[in-house]
Amino acid sequence: MNQLKRLFQLFQFKHVNYQIFVLMIITITIPLLILSVVIYIFSIQSAKNEYQNSSNLILNNLSFNFDQYLRSVEIGALTAHMDSRLQNALENWGKTDSEKDYVQSLEYENAIENFISSIEMTIENVDSVQIFLDNRVFYSSFKRAVYDVTNLSSEEWYQQTMEQKGKIVLFGTHKPFHRPNSDESVISIARVINKSGTRNPLGVLLIDIRLGTLRNILNLSENRNRNFVILDDIGKVVYASDLNQINSNRTFKTNIQIAISDSKEDTGSFYSEVDGVRSFFNYVTSPYSQWTVIQYIEEQEMTKHANLLRQVILWLALFSLAMAMLFMMILYSRVTKPIIFLSKQVKKIGSGKFDVNLSSERQDEFGGLYQGISKMVSDLQVYIERAAYLKAQQQLAHYRALKGQVNPHFLANALESIQMKAIINNQRDIAEMIGLLGHLFRITIQSGKETITVEEELNHIRLYIQVQQMRFGDKIQYLENLAPHSDSIQIVHFSLQPLVENAIVHGLEPKLGHGTLEVSTTIVGKDLLIMIQDNGVGINPKQVQHLRDYLEESSNTLMQKHIGLKNVHEQIRYYFGDKYGVTIDSILGEGTTVTVRIPALS
Repeated sequence: MNQLKRLFQLFQFKHVNYQIFVLMIITITIPLLILSVVIYIFSIQSAKNEYQNSSNLILNNLSFNFDQYLRSVEIGALTAHMDSRLQNALENWGKTDSEKDYVQSLEYENAIENFISSIEMTIENVDSVQIFLDNRVFYSSFKRAVYDVTNLSSEEWYQQTMEQKGKIVLFGTHKPFHRPNSDESVISIARVINKSGTRNPLGVLLIDIRLGTLRNILNLSENRNRNFVILDDIGKVVYASDLNQINSNRTFKTNIQIAISDSKEDTGSFYSEVDGVRSFFNYVTSPYSQWTVIQYIEEQEMTKHANLLRQVILWLALFSLAMAMLFMMILYSRVTKPIIFLSKQVKKIGSGKFDVNLSSERQDEFGGLYQGISKMVSDLQVYIERAAYLKAQQQLAHYRALKGQVNPHFLANALESIQMKAIINNQRDIAEMIGLLGHLFRITIQSGKETITVEEELNHIRLYIQVQQMRFGDKIQYLENLAPHSDSIQIVHFSLQPLVENAIVHGLEPKLGHGTLEVSTTIVGKDLLIMIQDNGVGINPKQVQHLRDYLEESSNTLMQKHIGLKNVHEQIRYYFGDKYGVTIDSILGEGTTVTVRIPALS
């Protein structure tokens, strides 16, 4: 188990391009090589099988052609038994020596020679035809040659022919019998010419066939890569396309006779070595002549097309490896290197250094990633600066609240004393007004929460409106139009009072005649909209746009004495997010509407 873990750790490369390279080798190159090797092995076997099948067909055709040719020669030799003139000439030649019989003897000789000439003309590729009668040899008058037949009866071929008593006898490649001046090898067919209807021998017919006959038959199949050997029934070489493989005793140098004998079949195949090269042999034995036709070829010649496939596979493997290397280089340049650079920049950002350069002209996913991270860094800087600013503002506001808490306490206590004095002096209106102011101060002091419900915030506003109505009388009318369940939603504490105060001071107070102030709520989706609307003097468009820009800009209000509308907007965005805050709409002479958007959270 530990060794397996170490093996996995060995291949846990740090860079992506190395991992993809190894993955590509494992998933593409290695399976491709395995598949190529399997295809190569099967192609070699297929090439061998195809060659063996074609070789067997060729040999069968060759054996058939040999048999047909030998049968045609045999038929020509059989005419000697049916030619009455030849029979008469052989039977009566040389019986008398008289002058009259001499003329007859010449006629007999002429009949024998004419028969020989007819065979030479009817059988293709016949080198010569001889008829041996005692110690005399007859041959064609068109061919002049020197024959030596002094020891005819002691010749081995003659004795074998006489023993067969009329059957065909085949003789493999040899120098012509009884022609000492002939160097061209031939094969021979011999038979005894018996008297018609008997087994009494009249002479011996010998037909010499040129080796060109065999070459013509093999010509369509024999080439420089394919070799043939023809063996007779005793294993002697009748014909060989490569004479360098023939021993002086007319045997094949490679001991193939044992393999042929062991098979005990007329056809077969085997592998053996020729001059140290492994070669494929196949053979067929003719049932007519008992000659064996052998074909052999080097094994590598059989599979040369498969070897070409092997080279193609090798180059394909090298090409695949080169492409994997090229892919790794491109991958490093286009993917890994940007990732490494991006990783370094992200680490730099994580350490608090925002001076990073992530500009890129790439239009692909990396270009979008660079731009996205660059924007994220920019937004992060703004967020950090803004958070720091709001935190400082909050601390300062808390400090101011603590500092100013003494004055409300003092004022609240003083107002209660004045209220008691007014009650004692029976001044009820003044006492009520002073009581409302004291209650308002108490609410401001007692609430230490950052967020309260809309209902609690409206209670504060209602007290403030009552104070203002005591001041202005019937000039200000206050209305509320609340959506169901909106009064339980949380809102930033003391965020509506400054907006109501602005509506009274800047909208309704300068107005001639009566004015109306309305606070309404509506729920839109997941948000709550609180509208503070007055029908006062309004604001001109230029000043409205200035207020809108002032709300959106990042100005420092820490040192300002009256932050008003801006402070409410910033506090809402701080607590609830940038999508929330204050918006203002106004028409000069008609009135102003300030809308507060907060999430509808109970």
